[in-house]
Amino acid sequence: MPEKPEVITVSNALKNKVLKKKIQRVDVYWPNIIAMPSILEFKDKLIGQEILDITTRGKFIVFTLNDYNLLIHLRMEGKFTFRDINAERSKHEHVVFTLDDNKQMRYHDVRKFGKMYLTKKDRLYIDTPLKDLGYEFDSELLTSNYLLSKFKNKNKFIKTVLLDQSIIAGIGNIYDDEILFMSNINPYKKAKELSKADCENIIKNTNIILNKAIKMGGTTIKSFTSEEGVHGKFQNELLVHGKKDDFCPNCKGKIVKEKIDGRGTYYCPNCQK
Repeated sequence: MPEKPEVITVSNALKNKVLKKKIQRVDVYWPNIIAMPSILEFKDKLIGQEILDITTRGKFIVFTLNDYNLLIHLRMEGKFTFRDINAERSKHEHVVFTLDDNKQMRYHDVRKFGKMYLTKKDRLYIDTPLKDLGYEFDSELLTSNYLLSKFKNKNKFIKTVLLDQSIIAGIGNIYDDEILFMSNINPYKKAKELSKADCENIIKNTNIILNKAIKMGGTTIKSFTSEEGVHGKFQNELLVHGKKDDFCPNCKGKIVKEKIDGRGTYYCPNCQK
């Protein structure tokens, strides 16, 4: 699943292709991708809208239009393709935006898990789905005291709590493992047991890891691409995720993989006691 670095990378790639273009037509071939409003409203309201900017919030790509915000969550395998207007549509291209340059921006999603939302421009952070998101990883409001207040009543494993988008927006399973490893925190540790120093380490290492991943175009595992033929390179920098039975880069012990609350989790039992 694309996490914050991948979403930023996709957003930047889209900017280079569609900024200042107008949407002339929208075709929806898999209705479940449109979360809100109705399919008819979604298609009708987008016609004539100019793409003024593309940003991100958490794992959402945010298209700023004249009157609306188009929010897209890529989920597991969502991506965008660009085709000439007469090019044949593949079976996995489920939402097609025809632009005023006779090109089409097509949303491609093999597993069909992605979601799109259209909200009024002045209600971006008031309505679903952004209203419940926590702070961004680089927000000045993300402090150790903030994390301590969020963790103090959490009896769940920190591995699981760090994935809670209402606390820090944008962290997924890959970077969760890397952050905990660099912070020397065992993924089974209960969130309420973390110290102020632990929280400071989480914030520091989240910034280090995510900023580096952003510079390297994200992590390409399985099917992530920011645009066709373009892959991220941060997978070459991963220290523990996907490294089962490899030697730990710190202590040379074995990295293990275990399921924690249903999520595959990689860590070093020696370094993360």
